[in-house]
Amino acid sequence: MPLAPIALTCGEPAGIGLELAEKAWAALRLDLPFFLLADPDHLSGDTPISVIQDPAEALDVMPNALPVLPHPFFGRCIPGTPDPENAEGVVEVISRGADLAQSGAASALCTSPIHKKALKDGAEFPYPGHTEYLAYLGNVDNVVMMIASDALRVVPATIHIPISEVPATLTTDGLYETIRITADGLRTQFGIAAPRLAVAGLNPHAGEGGAMGHEDATVIAPAIARAQADGLDVTGPWPADTMFHASARAKYDAAICAYHDQALIPAKTLAFDEGVNVTLGLPFIRTSPDHGTAFDIAGQGIANPSSTIHALKLAHQMAKSR
Repeated sequence: MPLAPIALTCGEPAGIGLELAEKAWAALRLDLPFFLLADPDHLSGDTPISVIQDPAEALDVMPNALPVLPHPFFGRCIPGTPDPENAEGVVEVISRGADLAQSGAASALCTSPIHKKALKDGAEFPYPGHTEYLAYLGNVDNVVMMIASDALRVVPATIHIPISEVPATLTTDGLYETIRITADGLRTQFGIAAPRLAVAGLNPHAGEGGAMGHEDATVIAPAIARAQADGLDVTGPWPADTMFHASARAKYDAAICAYHDQALIPAKTLAFDEGVNVTLGLPFIRTSPDHGTAFDIAGQGIANPSSTIHALKLAHQMAKSR
């Protein structure tokens, strides 16, 4: 029995998400089925589309036209200029996509970029971003953000907070939970039976025995020991500056880092256009291109679809592994 198609949300209509959906269809139409949740009137008209009423129709439609599961929006679609009247529609599409993924009508959810300020201004969106809203929709408390590519998988244990707040935010319990969710996600969604995890230290040289900070010994090491006691293959804390060269990367399946830039700088250096944002810990598969709405180039036809294509491909691979 074939896998259900992937649900791709439109994201912010004024950004590059719709353009990338059309380009992704052109690249993938013979390889894997997906359908776009969007207002058909917002599309460019340059790509053949087929309005569908059921996600399963995408399996037959995909080779010849972009399947679109219609969702009405109230605002106009002006590239580069978000319309507050579209904010409610953007939020509804995310919720609808999550429902389809949870019900099995979609094998996975791939989300196009949103603009948080536009959602806050137009819909009083109370969440910091996609991930937190999806956790709410999935009825889970803890989720993990992974940036994945063929070169590297990284997980930041703390995400969008000032660097000055990282030492106080990074806790043994929180880091242990991040390790546990990451290991479980690699097993169940990536098909890695015995995942190997490497944990980075917070301080230079992983604290160098306390000479450069105490968090590595007092916060990070106990979380690793707890995970090891559970039978997980976890090592560290390692000096972050020696973790990301080729021979080091060959020794682990994912690196868990203390803070946002410690994880994303190597990820984006090694695979800037191919990186995919994966949310682990949800009751459904969710991927997303690792970039924003790019209002400055929206509507010009020059947006690079590589990350969206990789996000759809990875969602398909994860669905097969699951």
